[in-house]
This record gives sequence, structure tokens and C-alpha cells, in this order.
Amino acid sequence: MLNADFLKIDPHNKKGDDPSMSKYLLSRQIQTERVSPMAIIPQKLFGWEDVEELGDLERLVLILETLPDEKLVRAMEQERFRGRNDYPVRAVWNSILAGIVYQHPTIASLRRELQRNAQLRQVCGFDLWSGVKAVPTDAAYSRFLRRLMDRYHSFVAAIFDDLIERLTELLPDFGQTLAIDGKAIQSYANRKSERESDGRRDIDGDWSKKVYRGIRKDGTPWEKVTSWFGYRVHLIVDSTYELPVHFRLTKASNSEVKEAHGMIDNLAKVHPKLIKRCREFAADRGYDDSKLIVKLWDEHKIKPVIDIRNLWKDRDPTRLLGDYTNVSYDYKGTIYCYCPQKGTQRDMAFGGFEEKRGTLKYRCPAKQYGLKCQGQINCPVAKGIRIKMEEDRRLFTPLARSSYAWKRAYDKRTSVERVNSRLDGFFGFENHNIRGQKKMEVRCGLALCVMLALAVGRIQQGKPDLMRKLAISA
Repeated sequence: MLNADFLKIDPHNKKGDDPSMSKYLLSRQIQTERVSPMAIIPQKLFGWEDVEELGDLERLVLILETLPDEKLVRAMEQERFRGRNDYPVRAVWNSILAGIVYQHPTIASLRRELQRNAQLRQVCGFDLWSGVKAVPTDAAYSRFLRRLMDRYHSFVAAIFDDLIERLTELLPDFGQTLAIDGKAIQSYANRKSERESDGRRDIDGDWSKKVYRGIRKDGTPWEKVTSWFGYRVHLIVDSTYELPVHFRLTKASNSEVKEAHGMIDNLAKVHPKLIKRCREFAADRGYDDSKLIVKLWDEHKIKPVIDIRNLWKDRDPTRLLGDYTNVSYDYKGTIYCYCPQKGTQRDMAFGGFEEKRGTLKYRCPAKQYGLKCQGQINCPVAKGIRIKMEEDRRLFTPLARSSYAWKRAYDKRTSVERVNSRLDGFFGFENHNIRGQKKMEVRCGLALCVMLALAVGRIQQGKPDLMRKLAISA
């Protein structure tokens, strides 16, 4: 049984009781009357260790209190000013967030949970005295979501950006290392057809494919081609905290490189403090583009850490560097020197980047590593060399591709893959029934906003150590 004080409050009623008192009573109620997770929500919940220790309703309350959604709710309430108010905007909006938090795949599933769970209805802000009649109908939810997609989708993007600004202020190192990747979101609806037109078809998605290549242990190459129909979400992620900082949802066929250019430009415009803070930007070879590399360094002083494709058409594994007679490089930018007497090939030691000169320093491996080289005395590069980035901007980047620092920075790129995994597993994009680009964009944006709101809420609770643990333990 809920106590009398708890029954009288609406935690999101701005016109009635004192909001601070409402939050206090709500928190007290949750603490004193624990409900079994299986008794509240049967679906799989978030798997983050620091979030799992929260009760189901506490997790939802944390999001509702943290999410900067007042402008959205106020705008939707003003539109309904003189219309029917059978289902309050705030309550319906909170219930949609609850559906995301508790991973309800459909509105029908969410409605069933609201009908049987009075405590969840109260937390969302529905009138508890109305019982199950307070739960909106399928048609009411459809109208609400249609309004959200058609007229208020920009508010979702604004909520996302507001949360990014909060994290930028709360975490001094947030945004220092970024990574980008695209994620396929397959549409399970019927494909668009020129002959048939019905609501079961996805008329916005299209086809795309991705090619994976590698080398087997025996040295033979392998190739795998995967194709899908649907969409692609492009994500820029903070590598340290494994949190999104920018996203775009496009048709599946949209170019990753082209979207990366636009996303970096937009990030610099919307979050200049964040882009100025960034030091490294990692991406796989799908983003291997000289213009992107130049943009990152020349415009923003961000070191690109982007894997490279072999675009050499000749079969020679190396090429001579400039006017040097005993220095060569391969397609990855690794620098080699050759002993003038023995012809022994060795990797030259990276000596650092000179920003003012725009050059990469490489040292003699014999001197650097204490190796014996018979031709060292007569070697023309025994004192080291300098390579200008203009020699080849794809190959020669501020962070040398052959350095251990580059490898460590590139390993951070896997943070994007883990965020993508959460979208699939925790937020239900691996198996969904969403149709249409607008609906998919709003749904993806809300999932990412929930992810950010959980992080902001944890930090504001005075538990930044658990915030970092959230990223590592996922």
C-alpha cells in the first residue's frame, strides 16, 4: 500500500504541491517500500553496474529529474491550451521515457505495464485515483508520438545538446579523446514498393553493404560482405566515458566520410568548447580520407588517428622517401632505413612531432636502441631526419602511425562499438518494429538522451567514480 502522503503528490506537478516536497516524498516512498524488480517490469534492464544498484523506480526518477525537457513539455502543453486534457502532456511524456528505460518494445506493452502497475503510473504523473482509466489509449499515444515527430523533434536534439553542455562543465576531461563510427540499424518492416502502399512498409530506408577484409593465419586473404535494408546511425563518442557527444541518423547508403565532415563542422558550431578541448580523434579505415585528416588538424588542431587503406597500385612494399637513397616508407607511413654496407632494413625510431615546423622527426635505430650497425659512421641519416607532413597528408600525421602512442590512441576507438552494443542490447535496436526515418531518429535520440541523463544524474549525486565505472563495466 502507498502511504497517504505519497498518494496526494504528483512529482511533476508544477502548479500544485511544493516540488521539493514532492521529490522528498517520492524518494522516501521508494526507499521504504521496495518492490521486487520482476514485480514492476519483466523486461531486461540496464546492465551497467553502477546503475543496476538503483531500484527500478529510482532509475526512472533519476532520469526524470535530470532530463532538461521543460521547454519541450511546455511547448506541447501550450499547443493543447484549449483542447482536451484527458491525458496530461507531462505524464504521457514521462511514460514514453519509462518505456525506453524499461525496454518495452511496443506501446501496447507499455500500456499493459501501466495498467497493472499503479506505482509506475504515479511516478509518471498520471492521476492515481482514476485507476487504469488514466492510462492513455493506443490512439492517444499515436497522436502524441506523431506530434513529437512532426513538430517537436528539434526539441529532442536540443535536450541532447543541453546534456552534452552539462557533461562538458561537470567533467574537465570530457571530450579530450573522441571516436567515430557508423552503426547499421536494420529495418524489419516490409520494403517499399511501387505497387503497394500500406502502413506496414518502410518507405524511407534503403540498402547498403559493408565489406570486411583480413588475413588468415596461413597468410591468405579473406573477405566478408554484409548487406542490410534500413538506416545508419553515425556516432561521435567520448572514448574515456563511452558516452555519445554527437549523432546523426541517415539512410543506410549515406557515406560515412561525408557525414563525418558535417558532424565535425556541426560539433564545432554547437559545442565549441568541447571541440577545442579535443586532442585525438579515432576512426577505422572507412574514414580514411585526406580531406578529413586535414580538417581535423589544420582547422581544429586535433590529431587524427584514422586507420589507412592500401591504395598503392604497384606491388612494391616500399617507396624511397624524397631524395634519400637509403630511407623508404610503406603505405602505412612506417619509415625504414638501410645499412649502407649490409643493406639491413630497420624501422627508424619516431622522435616526436614538431608543430611549428609541421614535421615528424625520426632517429637512427642503432643510436636509439643500442644496435650494432657497421655502416653507421658513413650513413647519411645517422643524425636523424625530418619529414614534412606535406609529403603525404594521409600517411604522415601529427601522431606518427608507426608509434606506440598511435596504437594506444587507436585502441580507444572500440568505445564506439560498446556504445553501439548498448543501443542494440539495452535500448532494443537489435530487434525493433520502428518504421520511418523520423520515428527512428526520434527514438534513437531519446535512447541517447536517457544514456546521457543517467550519467549526469550520477555525477550530480556526487559519485563521479561510478560514472567512470559506468563506462568501463558496460
